[in-house]
Amino acid sequence: MTSSDRTVVVAVVDTARCTGCGWCVPACPWQLLSLRTGAAPQWKKTSVLSDPGACPGCRRCVPRCLFGALSMQPRPADDPGPPVSP
Repeated sequence: MTSSDRTVVVAVVDTARCTGCGWCVPACPWQLLSLRTGAAPQWKKTSVLSDPGACPGCRRCVPRCLFGALSMQPRPADDPGPPVSP
């Protein structure tokens, strides 16, 4: 399998910009996004990508975020990512 058969980007959550509204969660057909509550004293709710290695880089979550907290970033060199869907 060549590198062109793999996805080259992965979703990244900017927790400083994330409001925890949850709009991105149902946008992921692979159910990789969820909401988590941080530790005290803030207890801030944010979106998290549960398995970055499984993210296909479809970009469906990015336009759902009204706060610009989601972006697509190049996948790390040691993470080939999942195969590209046909």
